[in-house]
Amino acid sequence: MAHPTDRSAPDFVPRAAEPVRAHLAAATALPAFLAGAGTLTLAERRLIVDQALTMLDQNYVHLPLKSAMYAVNPVQRLRVLHRRLERQTEATKPLEWLFHAELSEIFHSVRDLHTNYLLPAPYAGKIAFLPFLIERYEDAQGEHFMVTHVAEGFSAPGFAPGVEITHWSGVPIAKAVDLNAARFAGSNAAARRSRGIQSLTLRPLVMHLPPFEEWVTVSYIDTDGTARELRESWRIVENNLLPTFVHAAAPTGAALAMGLDLDMDEANRAKVMLFAPKVVARQRALDAGEAAPEVRAGEISSSMPKVFRAQEVQTAAGAFGYIRIFTFNETNVEGFINEFIRLLRQMPDRGLILDVRDNGGGVIWNSELALQTLTPHRITPEPTQFINSPLNLRICRKNQEALGAWLPSMEQAVEIGATYSSAVALTPEGDANAIGQQYVGPVVLITSARCYSATDIFAAGFQDHQIGPVLGTDENTGAGGANVWEHKHLVELLTGDPETPYRSLPKGAGMRVAIRRSLRVGANSGTPVEDLGITPDVPYRMTRRDLMEGNTDLFERAGEILKGLTPHAVSITDAAAAAGGALRIKVKATNIDRLDVYLDQRPRASVDLSDGQADVTVPDAAAAHSARVEGFAGGELVASNTAQLN
Repeated sequence: MAHPTDRSAPDFVPRAAEPVRAHLAAATALPAFLAGAGTLTLAERRLIVDQALTMLDQNYVHLPLKSAMYAVNPVQRLRVLHRRLERQTEATKPLEWLFHAELSEIFHSVRDLHTNYLLPAPYAGKIAFLPFLIERYEDAQGEHFMVTHVAEGFSAPGFAPGVEITHWSGVPIAKAVDLNAARFAGSNAAARRSRGIQSLTLRPLVMHLPPFEEWVTVSYIDTDGTARELRESWRIVENNLLPTFVHAAAPTGAALAMGLDLDMDEANRAKVMLFAPKVVARQRALDAGEAAPEVRAGEISSSMPKVFRAQEVQTAAGAFGYIRIFTFNETNVEGFINEFIRLLRQMPDRGLILDVRDNGGGVIWNSELALQTLTPHRITPEPTQFINSPLNLRICRKNQEALGAWLPSMEQAVEIGATYSSAVALTPEGDANAIGQQYVGPVVLITSARCYSATDIFAAGFQDHQIGPVLGTDENTGAGGANVWEHKHLVELLTGDPETPYRSLPKGAGMRVAIRRSLRVGANSGTPVEDLGITPDVPYRMTRRDLMEGNTDLFERAGEILKGLTPHAVSITDAAAAAGGALRIKVKATNIDRLDVYLDQRPRASVDLSDGQADVTVPDAAAAHSARVEGFAGGELVASNTAQLN
């Protein structure tokens, strides 16, 4: 077995990719980083615990659910911690990392990635990393853990994508993953285990303490079958090469419509920095208004490369469109939807593979507005509820323009003792249906256990509206069913209120809380997303070929599903005024037997189709501004198309 090599210095950086080389050169070893940590006074610790107690006791919408499901009492634990702090002095207070560890563990106990204690400086904004990534696959012999990415410039004997990890610092790798999973929040077993794998090599320090070990010893079997060991030190670096929306300037608009797994968002941005530096270069160029570097062969260039990747994929079942949505965390909602539609229009109508694996969510509006583009059916956005508390009632009273829809039921709760407010959608239903169907082919959605929050909501809406099959690489999605607010937003929402309990937190510390829970619609109406997640219609297990050859087997399975679905399409090819003030509309259709015509949102004609074409004349309609045609097959609405006429 090869002798372990101590790489405590980042010696691979001179060979790192140019777009990230200078940034990685500033990475520090773990001991050097920790030497500058730990500056909270006792009064600041007490303030942090006091604010945590207020948020979990008065604002946290899932507290009854979590207390029942996991037999935890985070509020009482905070009271006990607060009492201990009252008895301490500056001389007797424990080490600061112990304080952070206990407070983080209390928040983690509810297994909710929306509800977090965010560590103060110098942890905030940093990432602890090892320069490689590990993923899991299954075959007839069981589960395997394999290196899938290595940072450019890093090398070790026989260490490359494809090597299998057997032990992690002496612990069998499967057990090491399970031990890691137990330490990190996750709303179900699949989500926790998935995060246990990710945290082996990536840990956002805004939510997690730095690793206790300064280095790890990785035992692996190289591609020649030789057993080797690698000793690799943790490094700390700023995680700011791609922007994040987490610290929005004001508690309005998209900031109050967030549904984001911050841990996943931070980790995904770090993965781009370490393993996809060309995306960093492209985003920089676009932000600077410069010509962006060319995309990979076969890809369709996107104005939002950190959000979308689009291409056509070839499978045994045929060629299909493919769009990966990496995040819904984009505050330019109109830009997000317009770019999604632009990419959809370049997809072949034979079928679309829509991939949201590892998408930690973002702006809920983006996820719910996108659904209408994939279906002829009307979209019902997921309704949300506050937990009824005096403090939430005060917040809604003071901010009625944004929160007034929930207020009547919260006022009534004083009399009837209801636990939750009425259920009101965050996304206006009119906006969720204003654009209509833009892609007419069949669609399959790919999910994973790292899908969370706004992505859970997107997957739930996709399934609840029967847009297409859900192909899941895990037993369920991450199960984040809520809208999340930051502590700083709560402070600002009660600015000027003399009785506000909120106080600004010291040294950049923060907290987030699930403030409004979301409920599913359709056949699953009223079912909470939290903890349950979305169960796929078609389960799938990732293979070695998937990890090494760009999801080859996964795409083949998706192609098989799409081939078995009947495509339906309808489009308006021409519309022109006819004699006597009539409007003549020419329609082309695929697998449609009935066509209904709406002009300016009013039903005006219905015709049967037999040859895939129709020429419909509507009397007294030449002045119409818009036309919508709806195609039916066997009495079921299967396609829709809208055109602006004048």
